[in-house]
Amino acid sequence: MRISDDRYTRDRLRIDLAWRLIGHEARTLTIRQWTGLSDDRIRKLYRSYVECNQVNKVLRHRGKSPRRVAFFFRNPELHFQATQLAGLYVMHGLLEGTAQGIEARFRLGSLDSGELLCQTYEAYLDLHAPAWISFEHAWFLLFALGRHYELSIGGCPQCGALELRDIYRRRGTGCAGCAPSPC
Repeated sequence: MRISDDRYTRDRLRIDLAWRLIGHEARTLTIRQWTGLSDDRIRKLYRSYVECNQVNKVLRHRGKSPRRVAFFFRNPELHFQATQLAGLYVMHGLLEGTAQGIEARFRLGSLDSGELLCQTYEAYLDLHAPAWISFEHAWFLLFALGRHYELSIGGCPQCGALELRDIYRRRGTGCAGCAPSPC
């Protein structure tokens, strides 16, 4: 039995994706959703990951994953970073703009989509020195945009720049650059 045999390739890809998600401090549920591995297997992988990487301490987040869209609108910098992350999702092919709006191009549980999500989040981390959006929030942003759950993206009515929008907000004030500054 060789580890390079084709029948083991999918299992190896699942484990590699799980290690990558552990490195981004994803919760067990998130890792299970993307890889299909059991909770016990994920915990064992985490223990071995921590033993191998004693330099970079990886935190384990417990509890429910983030589910509030208001997080992305807390301040202009966070709104700007969330908008850039949404743009990266479109650039990497996880979301696609159509005539009706944004359409999801990812499949939950797909190893290819999981890899794209990790690549997109790593590109976001390269753009921002203090990254304010955790991996779990980034995954929620993708989920909310793909399912049209309270969020959408579109052009700013004043300057045309990409803008992250709260669907239920009554009136648009424009992107963070065009919005009137508070007095």
